[in-house]
Amino acid sequence: MTEERLLPSARTQAPGDDRIVFDLDGVRERYETLRRELPGVDVRFAMKACPVDDVLAGLTGLGSGIDAASVPEVEQALRVGAWPSRTHYGNTVKSDQDIADAHRLGIRDFATDSPEDVEALARWAPGARVFCRLATSGDGALWGLKHKFGCSPDSAVRILTTAEAGGLVPSGLSVHVGSQQMNPDAWNDAFERLDMAMRGLARRGIVLSHVNLGGGLPALNYLDRHGSPLHPPIEKIFHVLREGTAELRQIHGEHLKTVMEPGRYLVADHGTIHARVIRMTERHLPDGGRQRWLYLSVGKFNGLYEMDALQYRLVFPLHTAQRTVPAVVAGPTCDSDDAYSAHGLVQVPENLNSGDPVEIKSCGAYAVSYMTEGFNGFAPLLRTCTGGGW
Repeated sequence: MTEERLLPSARTQAPGDDRIVFDLDGVRERYETLRRELPGVDVRFAMKACPVDDVLAGLTGLGSGIDAASVPEVEQALRVGAWPSRTHYGNTVKSDQDIADAHRLGIRDFATDSPEDVEALARWAPGARVFCRLATSGDGALWGLKHKFGCSPDSAVRILTTAEAGGLVPSGLSVHVGSQQMNPDAWNDAFERLDMAMRGLARRGIVLSHVNLGGGLPALNYLDRHGSPLHPPIEKIFHVLREGTAELRQIHGEHLKTVMEPGRYLVADHGTIHARVIRMTERHLPDGGRQRWLYLSVGKFNGLYEMDALQYRLVFPLHTAQRTVPAVVAGPTCDSDDAYSAHGLVQVPENLNSGDPVEIKSCGAYAVSYMTEGFNGFAPLLRTCTGGGW
């Protein structure tokens, strides 16, 4: 008897073909919207959200600067065409070697939030411009980012005064209201903190050149825990940002420039993961009930790291009109955390087959950044960009 090898059907997607596809035209349109809604704002793309060469090159070609968080990020940004003068080191956590290397590469703008960091900057990046990050509450954001970074307005005054005494240029203040911020009032609170710190600095004769409003602008097409669109109040957010920056300039001088570090807002909705179904199963529960589980070829460790907090829109091209059933959606690894946990059951087609293609929408932010290099042997996603008529 000869062994017969059964090849996968042509209707299925072959293993190893999983990839994330970035729509460069969509990224460009989102950038142009931002510039139109916030005229005069100096955009510095937070490249940690999508460190993909074609995306970086396209945005810098449109005029965007870069917010880098490490020396390798600086090197990548410069390699694809970013100008050192339009690139800042936005991470307050950096070693002496990091500072010296970034300075050697031409970076002259650094974030800070501690006197120890200022001391190191004065030694390894003499004469550099520094901006101090203020802490925010993070309320209203999916990720508050409130514990690791930032200081109080009073501390910022002391830190920037120390910077000036050490030969550095105290150039600005920054805030970050949390990632995927859904509450426009979060920026009102940030403006109050900025004003408080600037008044304290003015009393010491320090006049800043800019304020940096950080990131936090939300992606627009995520789903809530019930599978419905979230509808972030983006127009209200833009209104608050315009009013707040105008008021700061009125109080502290028309010379005051505004910087923003958007990441998720620019790229999240313009990245789609193309993956496949591993298996749809039905499991018997201890209480006698049954529960369907849908295992996909991608999960937390190869593209969907944020699946604990987000529900993405799933599209099954071969099953567009089929009846749906509730299922737990999980990745392929043997780690029990590799599954949707915060959002419960997801409606999926009833008769999915192993190998069927699936498209996972709005994955453009952080999918590439957070991927492991082969956890459990499952390869990271390939990367493809389409469009790009920059």
